[in-house]
Amino acid sequence: MPARDRAPDRTGTPGRPGAARSPAARRTGGLRAGATSPSAAASDRLVVGQVPVLARACGLLLLLAGLAGAAAAFPTYLVVGGTAVSPVQGALDAVVALVAPVASVAVGAGLLLGRVPRFGLAYAAVTGALAVGRLLIELHRGQGSTTRPAVEVLAGELVLTSSVEVGAGWVLGVVALGLAVLAGLTAFAAWGRTVMEDGGGLDPLRPVLAGVAVLLGVAAVLALALPAADVPDEVVTDPRSGLEVVVDQEGPQALLERPGLALLGGLLLAGALVLSAVVAPSLRPRLAAVGGLLAVAVFLLDSALGGLRGAWSSPDLEWTVPGIGLLVLALGAVGLTLLAWRWRRGSPAQG
Repeated sequence: MPARDRAPDRTGTPGRPGAARSPAARRTGGLRAGATSPSAAASDRLVVGQVPVLARACGLLLLLAGLAGAAAAFPTYLVVGGTAVSPVQGALDAVVALVAPVASVAVGAGLLLGRVPRFGLAYAAVTGALAVGRLLIELHRGQGSTTRPAVEVLAGELVLTSSVEVGAGWVLGVVALGLAVLAGLTAFAAWGRTVMEDGGGLDPLRPVLAGVAVLLGVAAVLALALPAADVPDEVVTDPRSGLEVVVDQEGPQALLERPGLALLGGLLLAGALVLSAVVAPSLRPRLAAVGGLLAVAVFLLDSALGGLRGAWSSPDLEWTVPGIGLLVLALGAVGLTLLAWRWRRGSPAQG
């Protein structure tokens, strides 16, 4: 046969028979260095069924909760002893106050559009569980804190709750927490009806995630049990003896030192935080675990930055060791969330 009539081989070189590819080369399909193997890709393949209306309703409630929370940051929060207290006094205050609302708006919008539904449902369920205790604390702060006046830190202001009048910011904040609770209840109802699964690529890492998350949750409760910003002790010199004496000053109440409804709220908040940290890593699929861990991380980051904001905005307060520890734990929770998000079976660094 003339050379010009010979069919080109599979490599595109005319006149030469195509070299037979080895079975290993055929199986890998010529994967380049650093590419994800087929088994790893299969384990991370996501299957999403039809998103039920209840899940989309959960997304709408979460979105509205975020919008209400964002709006609550700017008007007057409370009028305590004739002093109007507002959470936002500057640009940095606005950034801190909008961390949690912006996260709720973003996740709620995605769930409303039907994207990765169990991610949004997990986030809404954990956020709603944490909102129950916070709602009871807010109700006490706006309605019952005058029954037993005490020193409090409200939006960076050191105040005595002898008289309290609610403002538009407090009302919007309570509405936001109520919507978050409703979103959490809706998420629980929609979870079993929502189909979303993967190949179990996160399963080898789940025990490690659960152990670290539990430690973070317990440590966070211990940090929250003490004020993140407190009044420093005063050093007084005795005029007679010349000795310096440390005098304790009354500071803000800790999470479990408030009476009545606020004490119940603090206990529920502590229990929900530990329970969420335990359950979140076990949620399936991988992105659901990411959503639960993200909700815990956002709550801790919001609480830690709130304490830091109170310390830098008031000359009467200083940042405490529990406040610093809470920020470290919040950053650890963010890192844990990123690890669960980026994990791939057999190669945790690959995306």
